[in-house]
Amino acid sequence: MMKQRSDNEKSVFKAAQGSVSWKSPANIAIVKYWGKYPVQLPMNPSLSFVLKNSVVKIRMDYDINPADHFTLAHFSINGNQNDAFKKRITAYLEGLTEHFPFLQHTRLRIESTSTFPHSAGIASSAAAFSALALCLCSIEAEIRSGKSVEFFRKASFMARLGSGSACRSVYDGMVVWGKTPYLPGSSDEYAVRLDDQSVHPDFFSLRDAILIVDSRQKKVSSSEGHALMHQHPYRSARKNQAENNLKRLLNAVKEGDFHTFGEIAENEALSLHSLMMSSDPGYTLMHPNSLRLIEKIRDFRRETNIPLYFTMDAGPNIHLLYPKEYSDRVVPLIRDELAERCEDREWIDDAMGRGPVNLGKEA
Repeated sequence: MMKQRSDNEKSVFKAAQGSVSWKSPANIAIVKYWGKYPVQLPMNPSLSFVLKNSVVKIRMDYDINPADHFTLAHFSINGNQNDAFKKRITAYLEGLTEHFPFLQHTRLRIESTSTFPHSAGIASSAAAFSALALCLCSIEAEIRSGKSVEFFRKASFMARLGSGSACRSVYDGMVVWGKTPYLPGSSDEYAVRLDDQSVHPDFFSLRDAILIVDSRQKKVSSSEGHALMHQHPYRSARKNQAENNLKRLLNAVKEGDFHTFGEIAENEALSLHSLMMSSDPGYTLMHPNSLRLIEKIRDFRRETNIPLYFTMDAGPNIHLLYPKEYSDRVVPLIRDELAERCEDREWIDDAMGRGPVNLGKEA
């Protein structure tokens, strides 16, 4: 567990004002996290990588006054008020006073901007809550005059409390969340980054083209889907599947085996959606165009022998995964054939990123 402060440390506050800002990426899981225990602990381990262009930027203005109480005075997404998400953010922040005692006496203004659709199954919550957690850790560092050596571990822990997968977005490269015997130091409480020696250099130029099949908010939230796993008939089998896939994937990533990487990515994506459909009650987040795109991707791979694979999160949109060296063949495929199955022909040209960025007070 994260170490808590003493009562004496919690009680000391000085008035302070300032602004912090972080840009944090979405992440796409190859081995999926599905199902959780209280509080936001994963039913199975997962492995993901962060994206380069699909990011959320948060500016947090703070005013700490020992005579005041916590207030979220303003919250906006891309310049627009969002009462539903503001309510969620308020509940999240109010629940963190044990970890950030200064919040009890803080007035906040939060402005959020996103480069990709919100609540459409592209890990917008992961990007948002990781940015929020990083901002809070930065405020703590400012008022305590120094960043702790466990800054990012604490940010990962705090991000997890808002959205489980958010704990994976505070690091760069490939990240594992969930205790597993296959990775020393792994934890259910925070994510850990794979060191560069554990990832073949070819994966650092991995491309991810996100095909926007439907940008509308999902009919069933991920939280509702996670809850249905507790009584799911395939729960035990899923946990075993995830562990076995993680073991294979860690080896594939280290050896540069893109074929095995892609096979696991597709298996995990389809398993995730199968779990949704076989829940009680069952539901479907795939769109007919999702299935048409999957068939086109498989046809292209079979005809050209180019290692183009797909994955999906809990939504209808498709992530196309491929080595950068094949961009000159894959991008025309997207523009000429695949985009016609996308909403307004929209797609995001993305890639593995290098993690969140501290924007200081500039945003």
